[in-house]
Amino acid sequence: MKKVFALVDCNNFYVSCERLFRPALNGQPVVVLSNNDGCVISRSNEAKAMGIPMGEPYFKLKSFALRRNIHIFSSNYALYGDLSARVMDVLHRMEAELEVYSIDEAFLSLPGGDSWDRLDYGAELRERIRREVGIPVSIGIGPTKTLAKIAARVAKKETQTGSRHQGVFELAGEEQTDEVLRQTDVQDIWGIGSRFTARLNRQGIYSGLEFKKADPEWVRKHLTVVGARVVLELNGISCLPLDKAPASKKSIVTSRSFGQPVTAISDLREAVITFASRAAVKLREQQLEAGALHLFLTTSRFGEPSNLYSNGQTISLADPTSSTPALIATALDCLQGIYKSGYRYQKAGVLLTGLVPQGPRQPSLFSPATAENKPLMSALDQINSKWGADTIRYGVTGAGKSWEMRQSYKSPAYTTNWLELPVVKASLDR
Repeated sequence: MKKVFALVDCNNFYVSCERLFRPALNGQPVVVLSNNDGCVISRSNEAKAMGIPMGEPYFKLKSFALRRNIHIFSSNYALYGDLSARVMDVLHRMEAELEVYSIDEAFLSLPGGDSWDRLDYGAELRERIRREVGIPVSIGIGPTKTLAKIAARVAKKETQTGSRHQGVFELAGEEQTDEVLRQTDVQDIWGIGSRFTARLNRQGIYSGLEFKKADPEWVRKHLTVVGARVVLELNGISCLPLDKAPASKKSIVTSRSFGQPVTAISDLREAVITFASRAAVKLREQQLEAGALHLFLTTSRFGEPSNLYSNGQTISLADPTSSTPALIATALDCLQGIYKSGYRYQKAGVLLTGLVPQGPRQPSLFSPATAENKPLMSALDQINSKWGADTIRYGVTGAGKSWEMRQSYKSPAYTTNWLELPVVKASLDR
């Protein structure tokens, strides 16, 4: 039987996560800021209605937010990642064929045909996520992934308050699909970026329907195979199968822009050690080991030319490893090789490459005769997993961390830190 696709899209996901533990924020304008409280990356519908654009720098928004009582939050990725995992767990339990597309989106493969009501199924799925996790979602259903994406955009705009199928929309039938595509700007179609949009507009193509009917040869010539695939998908021909097994990672990176410029090598050492430690944890979580480590440092690109500096160094490891001490030592060797005094560093990062699965292997003749400390690493990970990140950490990571990114409006880690769990107060009054 022919399959159809459903896209489950969490509504204003970061904002919804913040509201989950602060229900008084429902109906209030809320925005979430990027790293270092830089710019807007998530908005409630109320904030959108005020004209706040995505990507608006916070320094431009701050006075307006104070005047209009807009609630501001710093990014809380521990909270968002945990709630995302809970949403995906519900989907896994209800539907075996699943592709986790991003932190707030997942594709499902559903049976086609008229033997069952997919809108009812979508409504049931939406209600179950709301009941078990508390995150509102919209669900778009279509014969291809691209059309399911477009259907999800329509579902977000559904205003049938109280309708059982509110927040669920299916593109079924060519007439209905063409009408929706007629109202869809080509720039809003999945896979069509600003460069392709400009080319299409110059050709007189502005709507999804016009793009659907475009000459395939012209599209392939000017928009490559990517554009040609989108046209086929708009015509109901599926070209993008469900990716149920994501490709293995080729690298792992941990980097941050500093909350304030860093000049002292002691502060850079703390930052580099912290990044190497976090990268090591990511390796072990994915049961991988790294064969090389690259460290980079950079100043702000907006300074005077004489104050600009950017450099990096890669060291190949004698044997692949996921040992935190080994990666810390390698990162510090890199830092010693590229650090220059007198500069105000704005960002640093650790990139691990040459990733291979964990497992026994013949050690190199030139590898250091040091134990991998795998039992210690395992115990460290188990404790931090149970009691919260950095419950136990290497002392060389430092305590003050003046270099850490700004998070002036960060909410608690409600679901991942025992010390920050919400407190429920019950009254005994009758």
